[in-house]
Amino acid sequence: MDLDVLNMFVIAGGTLAIPILAFVASFLLWPSALIRIYYWYWRRALGMQVRYANYDDYQFCYSYRGRPGHRPSILMLHGFSAHKDMWLSIVKFLPNNLHLVCVDMPGHEGTTRSDLDDYSISGQAKRIHQFVECIKLNRKPFHLVGTSMGGNVAGVYAAQYPEDICSLTLICPAGLPSTTDSKFIKQLRELQESKHIDRIPLIPSTPEEMADMLKLCSYVRFKVPQQILQGLVDVRIPHNEFYRKCPGCFWCQCFSKRYSRLPCVHPGELWALGGGGAAPQDSQPHPGVPGTAAQHRQQQEAGMSMAGSEVPMPG
Repeated sequence: MDLDVLNMFVIAGGTLAIPILAFVASFLLWPSALIRIYYWYWRRALGMQVRYANYDDYQFCYSYRGRPGHRPSILMLHGFSAHKDMWLSIVKFLPNNLHLVCVDMPGHEGTTRSDLDDYSISGQAKRIHQFVECIKLNRKPFHLVGTSMGGNVAGVYAAQYPEDICSLTLICPAGLPSTTDSKFIKQLRELQESKHIDRIPLIPSTPEEMADMLKLCSYVRFKVPQQILQGLVDVRIPHNEFYRKCPGCFWCQCFSKRYSRLPCVHPGELWALGGGGAAPQDSQPHPGVPGTAAQHRQQQEAGMSMAGSEVPMPG
């Protein structure tokens, strides 16, 4: 074989081998890096841009796509211990001509974190209102979406600032009163009363705890590789201590009877989707929402099939 041809194959092989080796090394040694690259890739692919907004000395981190138009903008509030990128699996189903905004909730990810801040549900609603004013989102009434803790905040926001809202979507919101507590809620209350907050189901610190949380939040069982579980944990661990803090810790705010419940709100039409799980891409009822899986699926199908919804939400 000609030496030049051989060199060409060697160079081509080396060029291909470098990214493959880098991927394998990252997967084995730095799995959290792959998780971050994954979110970065999907933000780019979906046209979501990350920006920061400041209200006095408080900083909000958010992602957005599109510009305000004749249709209402959409503001999306994530759940406890999550972040703005959890909405990417929903964003990919939404029309490209909608103005979407996904914000990191107070104390989460890129938004300011301070022990002195008010993390009650009403306190978070006030912060979100500051964010809305900061980016001038309320020049026209917008559509507000919230899931889990974000659903609780969204409901309280709609009650406190009804002039901002044209419609509201609550996906398995925390704060719904019920006559009976689910097993999950009972477990959280027992942890709260015992002061043993080192193993809160929604604050995993090991791959095994992460797997347990995924089982808790997902109706469909699937095998997640150990390294991916480790990466998901590594991304969360720097935030876990803050999330566990009491009094006023996030999980107490969401699930304790002592804290804010969803009020009656009438800004427009209210859709409560009960089949979304702890994250909207999951298909099991949220552990804080009583009822059988079949009942929640029926509620979801009924809510999503009703005419007149300006922004159809995928399941």
